[in-house]
Amino acid sequence: MRATVIHAPHDIRVEEVPDPEIQQPGDAVVRVLRACICGSDLWAYRGVAAREPGQRIGHEFLGIVEEAGSGVSGFAAGDLVVAPFVWSDGTCEYCAEGLTTSCTQGGFWGSVGSDGGQGEAVRVPFADATLVKLPADAASDDHLLTALLALSDVMGTGHHAALGAGVRPGSTVAVVGDGAVGLCGVLAAKRLGAERIIALGRHQARTDIARTFGATDVVAARGDEAVAAVRDMTRGQGAHAVIEAVGTEQSMRTAVAIARDGGAVGYVGVPHGSGTGLDLSDMFDRNIALRGGVAPVRTYIPELLPDVLDGTIDPSPVFDLTVGLDGVPDGYRAMDERTALKVLVK
Repeated sequence: MRATVIHAPHDIRVEEVPDPEIQQPGDAVVRVLRACICGSDLWAYRGVAAREPGQRIGHEFLGIVEEAGSGVSGFAAGDLVVAPFVWSDGTCEYCAEGLTTSCTQGGFWGSVGSDGGQGEAVRVPFADATLVKLPADAASDDHLLTALLALSDVMGTGHHAALGAGVRPGSTVAVVGDGAVGLCGVLAAKRLGAERIIALGRHQARTDIARTFGATDVVAARGDEAVAAVRDMTRGQGAHAVIEAVGTEQSMRTAVAIARDGGAVGYVGVPHGSGTGLDLSDMFDRNIALRGGVAPVRTYIPELLPDVLDGTIDPSPVFDLTVGLDGVPDGYRAMDERTALKVLVK
């Protein structure tokens, strides 16, 4: 089959690789219908996150079960499924607590020795615990398939940030970051009943999507200017809940600075230089809580899926460029150059 591999920074290729096969009774092989490129993939593309030459890449996909192992009871060939970005066994203590990303037998697609989502097919370990079945008729609905793909990562990650930030009905929420995760954070905050949502972003095409998703205000500034603007909008108090979806020192400083005393920051931006963005003395004095991390999206998919199916939420607008598998290298360049928000791979 063909799959996307990374050889070096800025060297993404689509190459012939071995077809996936059932290796354990609990495995399934899924033929990929939709995949996408994640903002976190760019850290490897830029050389910030290390990868082995020839390693697979991509962790968001949905598709059709081609083959199920003898130990798989919940799926059969022909089923339409979505995969979260981490596989998990569903039986360990962490899985029982809903923290599937800490599963003792879990792993990430594209890790060494595993298939990546940006390929024609994927071997899925622990299929019964990992995959989520979708309605069969969704396979013929292009728009719905695209919306459902967001459940593999960005929608669940935005939801995780909103929960970490303590978004509740009637609250004021600020969202730092206008990437796909930040925009899904806006959508998640709206779904959870936020009354006011302030989106921080400087790219109009993206903040236009934020408004579509429920943002009531936009702050097109960074740093101290952004902090002053949010404070001014909130009678000097700041937001009850702040979603941090970037992962840099500046974004974390901004998130803490615009949080209301007694509020919380839900952080899901993959940390790159953000460790020095925290002033614990300031957070202590103002009773600011910090919650978040890698999102256990497998736990959230059953909750979010009905709302995507009935159109209550539609995250599909975050995909603004579509390529075929051979166009994946161009898709990486487009996202790296910020000419695309999030690339859909058909």
